[in-house]
Amino acid sequence: MYQVQRPARTESIRIRTLNYHVRLWGEARSDAAPLVLLHGWMDVGASYQFVVDAFGAAFAQGRQIIAPDWRGFGLSLPPSPCDSYHFADYLADLDQLLDHYAAGRSVDLVGHSMGGNVAMMYAGARPARIRRLVNLEGFGLPATRPAQAPGRYAQWMDQIRQWERGEMELTHYDSADGVALRLMKTNPRLAGDKATWLARHWAREGRDGRWHILGEAAHKVASAQLYRVDEALALHASITAPVLSVEASDDSLSRWWKGCYTLAEYRERLAHVRNARTAVVQDAGHMLHHDQPQAVAALIEDFLSE
Repeated sequence: MYQVQRPARTESIRIRTLNYHVRLWGEARSDAAPLVLLHGWMDVGASYQFVVDAFGAAFAQGRQIIAPDWRGFGLSLPPSPCDSYHFADYLADLDQLLDHYAAGRSVDLVGHSMGGNVAMMYAGARPARIRRLVNLEGFGLPATRPAQAPGRYAQWMDQIRQWERGEMELTHYDSADGVALRLMKTNPRLAGDKATWLARHWAREGRDGRWHILGEAAHKVASAQLYRVDEALALHASITAPVLSVEASDDSLSRWWKGCYTLAEYRERLAHVRNARTAVVQDAGHMLHHDQPQAVAALIEDFLSE
């Protein structure tokens, strides 16, 4: 199994109506901005362990590093079943998380995938709270048209009924090793020792003896609201922090959207951020912080240390 170099401690804090599970490395310091790491969809805060281990000693020891499990993921689970999740809730959760760990201070923010999208939106809504921002493959979504709204609301209502009937359950596994094999199937670059370690944070053994993914099935319910590019661009334009947008050498957008949304379109949107640059991590896919943690850590460290 992967040998952790910098063990995290964990704690639970009350945010809005939930007990939020948070991983912490290092101690709070008055002379360095906290570093907040936001995970993606169907992932957990522990996903950043490999990057934290790859940071240089002076960088890691010189600041507090904070990685929450988003609501409905990991161990930040609701006390009773929830039939859908709304994206804006992540912004409000992050706002109060920063109140708890960095009241009155700006932070350095890193987000992967969904977490990168949250980070970009939050930095536009609360620009004074962000010192620097690293977006790891948080591309946003394809443009939509108002005419799609009736169908989207109908889809949302239909999928809630599917959830109620138990038709959206996540796959269960016979063992932690089965979870690890699933992670490696999804990401062939993920080494076996990392998959074995991550599986025990990404899933948990239930009373039935099977291993269950630590994510609510309701996350599979489509958002009721369309993704509005004009709103995203307005948020981008409001960001005052320097932004580093990091892409993997594998083109995730081409695989996901089959030409409906491209890297060229994403880069056009990014141009609305007043101070943004891009970097590419070679030999990496969408889970680039697993594939090349040393390269990702170096990019983050160099950018935040400027």
